[in-house]
Amino acid sequence: MRRICVYCGSNPGNDERYAEATVALAGAIVAAGCGLVYGGAAVGLMGLVADSVLAAGGEVIGVIPRHLVAAEIAHGGLTELHEVDTMTERKTLMADLSDAFVALPGGYGTLDELFEVLTWSQLGIHAKPAGLLEVGSFWNGLTGFLDHAVAEGFIRPAHRTMLLVDDDPARLLTRLAAWHAPVVNKWVDREDR
Repeated sequence: MRRICVYCGSNPGNDERYAEATVALAGAIVAAGCGLVYGGAAVGLMGLVADSVLAAGGEVIGVIPRHLVAAEIAHGGLTELHEVDTMTERKTLMADLSDAFVALPGGYGTLDELFEVLTWSQLGIHAKPAGLLEVGSFWNGLTGFLDHAVAEGFIRPAHRTMLLVDDDPARLLTRLAAWHAPVVNKWVDREDR
C-alpha cells in the first residue's frame, strides 16, 4: 500500500477521543511508509488528519470540489490539492489515488464515500480493502445494521467481511495490507452468474 484514503468528518465531533484516534491513525500511516489521500479540507477531523500527517513528514493529497473550497476551507499546505467540479469526481479521484480506505467517525459524507468504495469492491470494480477505525463504540450501530442485512439476505457473508473493523490504527493498516477480495458474485439468489 502506497496511499491510504481516509474518510472522516469535517466537524470534530463531541468526544476528544475522535481527535486522539485521528492523530494516532496519521502516525500509523506515516510509520507504515504510506501517504494520505483525503477530502482536502482544513477543518474538523479532516484538517487534523492532514496536519498530523504533514507534521510527521508524510505526503498528503487532498481532493475537493470547487464549490466546497470556501465552505470546507480548503487546506493550503498540502503536498497536492486537486480541485474538481463535482462530488462524484472527488470520490472517483480519491479512490483512484488510493490503495486502501479507512473511515474515522463522520457523518453523511463519510458514510457516502465509504459505501461507494465498498459497493465498487462488491461489484468487482476494484479489489482495494476498506476498514473502520473504531473509536469507543462509534461504529457499533453501523456494523450491527450490516450484520442484520446479512441475516436478512441482502448482503452475502463473504461481502460483509470486506469491511474490516479495528480499534488499533497500526493493526488495522496491517490487516488492510493482508486483505484479499472475496471472489463471489453479488447476488444472493443467483449462484450461476
